[in-house]
Amino acid sequence: MTDDPTGGHQWKTLMDRLDPVELRTDVPHAARMYDYFLGGKDNFPADREAAEQTIAVFPNSRIVVRQNRTFMTRATRHLTGELGIRQFLDIGTGIPTSPNLHEVAQEIAPETRVVYTDNDPIVLAHARALLTSTPEGRTSYLHSDVRDIDHILGAQELKETLDLTRPVALSLIAVFHFLSDSDDPYGIIRRLVDALPSGSYVALTHLTADFDPAMLAVQETYLSRGVPMHLRDRAQVERFFDGLELLEPGLQVVHRWRPDGAVPADLTDAAVSIYGGLAYKA
Repeated sequence: MTDDPTGGHQWKTLMDRLDPVELRTDVPHAARMYDYFLGGKDNFPADREAAEQTIAVFPNSRIVVRQNRTFMTRATRHLTGELGIRQFLDIGTGIPTSPNLHEVAQEIAPETRVVYTDNDPIVLAHARALLTSTPEGRTSYLHSDVRDIDHILGAQELKETLDLTRPVALSLIAVFHFLSDSDDPYGIIRRLVDALPSGSYVALTHLTADFDPAMLAVQETYLSRGVPMHLRDRAQVERFFDGLELLEPGLQVVHRWRPDGAVPADLTDAAVSIYGGLAYKA
């Protein structure tokens, strides 16, 4: 976050203040499961057990997560380096794993400003201590749920960090498959996009069972552990980009979206099973 020279001490202080009831370490959480899939250590037995059950029904689970993260990196590089974006609103940040979005963007443009948003108290503690900006730019963290649009858009952290009269990249990486239709995910993204000025962009990824029906077992595993999950097909994912202009190569399984090199022959759509796209708001 904003320049805090006491990173490690602040992290420990924040963790000491977190209420174990609020943390709910006995219940798996998507962000901590994601951390486990990436090989991180910021997870608990309930998260690891649910993640291992997911791997049992879909052995490519770690591939999905890693390819999703490399999409974020490529999309952020493209937004910063090719499209000149200097402001990002990242919703559903997850537990920090380097390189984070601001590290990718600020390596290209040190003046880049980023607001991170997540609803997990552990993510909050880590982000405040570890997501430290360059001196030229700024990072800030907002503890909020994607469903609480009024809180996100009205937050002082956002107003102090981003200028919503200038283009912003809205990053929604692996967020909306954790929302059911009853959460009105299409209404949520419309409200977020409506708040952005012309010239802004939306980067989004979303799990699918289009290529491997075993992904439906992943969905059931998450649901059985109390973790929301709602897979969507290509048409349903494309709907998130309604009113926006999808950039080439359009909506793709993420490893096929502007790959850095040749796609390995053994890296199949079925193994990756997550769509990604980047779109422009005229």
